[in-house]
Amino acid sequence: MQSKLNKYGYLFILPFFAVFLTFTVYPIVLTFYYSFTSYSGFGDAAFIGMENYQRLISDDYFWEAFYNTIYIWGINFGFQLGIALLLALLFSDIRLKMKGLSFFRAAFYLPNLITIASVALLFGILLGWHHGTINHLLLDLGLINEPINWLNNPTTARWSVALIGAWMWFGNTFIILMAGISGISNDYFEAALIDGANRLQMFTKITLPLLKPIMLYVLITSLIGGLQIFDLPMLLTDGRGSPQGSLNTMVLYLYNQAFKFNNYGYAAAIAYGLFIITVCFSLITFKAMYRKSVKGE
Repeated sequence: MQSKLNKYGYLFILPFFAVFLTFTVYPIVLTFYYSFTSYSGFGDAAFIGMENYQRLISDDYFWEAFYNTIYIWGINFGFQLGIALLLALLFSDIRLKMKGLSFFRAAFYLPNLITIASVALLFGILLGWHHGTINHLLLDLGLINEPINWLNNPTTARWSVALIGAWMWFGNTFIILMAGISGISNDYFEAALIDGANRLQMFTKITLPLLKPIMLYVLITSLIGGLQIFDLPMLLTDGRGSPQGSLNTMVLYLYNQAFKFNNYGYAAAIAYGLFIITVCFSLITFKAMYRKSVKGE
């Protein structure tokens, strides 16, 4: 009887494994194979060994895309974490006793639920050169003398994409940090208040050290997502990283190599190069945070 039940169990899990092997494992293995070939999407793939990886290491456009990706992610994460942490501290302060947390949690998380295409359309209108809402507002306030072409200047274009991403994701970070702060016993804060500690001392001596595991999680997940940024630069520009290649991220470069230039073999090598970079950055971040926490203890 037990043997028959086990057989039925395998039948129930078979659809999951069939989908997983077909749409996850098989593409990963096939991409790895193509990274050693010269393949245009038509005909047979010619095996060329390590040539794609050698080209990747010396490809100035790829490293420019790498710089753009890190630049955008750094600004994004700085604002995202700063705003989320400030809000989390305000809502968790036992002196302020702020209400309406459930409402604000939902409101802050709402941008994360909007599709990227809708966000790109919205900010494309807001950041428009001649008829954009932001330019009209700044002109009316007298802060600028002429409209700014936000998406046609490398610096303002990068900052625009980074800040849009921060606006979209700070709500998710806020919820995670609030969960971490909620797990800290109020006894620590009450004892600190009795001892006369101020807010800064409670933050640096209690909240921040106990939040290190949560901060590590937020940092690594944000880093992984940031290195894969693609949709906003793709939709806000001509799809090739304009202006002057400032929004040409690693995934956008991969996409163009594969689907615009039909260079699938090299695009596959870029994909694995991106994977290696992501793993290395994640390990470095984890090691750095872990060593700091050990030294602190």
